[in-house]
Order: sequence, then structure tokens, then C-alpha cells
Amino acid sequence: MPELKVCTLVLLIRDNEILLAMKKRGFGMGLWNGVGGKIKKGETIEQALIRESIEEISVEPTEYTKVAVHDFTFADGVPDMQVHAYLATKWQGEPTESEEMAPQWFKQSEIPYDQMWQDDLLWMPLVLRGKKLKTSFAFTKNNELLSANIDIIDRLP
Repeated sequence: MPELKVCTLVLLIRDNEILLAMKKRGFGMGLWNGVGGKIKKGETIEQALIRESIEEISVEPTEYTKVAVHDFTFADGVPDMQVHAYLATKWQGEPTESEEMAPQWFKQSEIPYDQMWQDDLLWMPLVLRGKKLKTSFAFTKNNELLSANIDIIDRLP
């Protein structure tokens, strides 16, 4: 069985807005997403989320809450992932475009779900309403959503 890639995802929240970033290269290119990425050897999940946020949008999250653990399976040789998702309400720095990501603020009522991964529409509204989730999503080789399972839970690991 291939090794599971453990990754982070963080969404910055201010007032009634959410910061998403357009992926400019690599996996997920052309889609709006939160920022984050894989955990390096010897790093904690929280250290990775801070490092990735600094690298991708020049922001250091200082107050954040884990809101979901997503298990993703992909067809066609893409490594399966476990993504630890967070909402950040405080940070240092201003979101700035990098070679990988172009950040933009959206009103929560105007999130561009039609330009995002298909699973985002299923789980993101729930975490924005304060729910904590354990999910699993499977995608086809064309990155189309094949199946989804969402459990609302009291506590996250």
C-alpha cells in the first residue's frame, strides 16, 4: 500500500470574508483553495501549516483552530492524502502572491465553489458554521468527485 501523504490546509477568516488562493502550478493548478501542503520530516502539523502559509502567501498564522481531517483517495497513481484543515483568525503579515499561489479575499456568501475542488462545497460551509468534521473523499483519474463521507464530530485528533 502506498504511503499516505499528510498535509495541512489553512483558511484565513476575517469578518465575513475568507482568504482563498489560486493555485498557479502543480497539483490543483487553476483552482481556488486554502494554503498548505505536505509535512516535512521532523515537523509537526502546526509547524507545517505555519511554514507553508509563510512560503505560499507571506502570512504567519498566530491563532488557528483545527476544523477537519480529510482523507482523500485518488485514482491513477496520485498519492492518497490526509489533510488537517484549520481556520485562522489571527496572523502576522499581509497575504502576498508567490510563485505558487495568488491570494484573494472573498465574501463567505460569494465563495467560488465552481472553481474549486468538488469536495469543498460539501464540507467548507459546515466548518464556516462552526462544525468539526472527519471526512473521506474519493476522486476519479480526472479529479471528479466519486464518493463523499462526512461525519460531524465533537473533537478532532
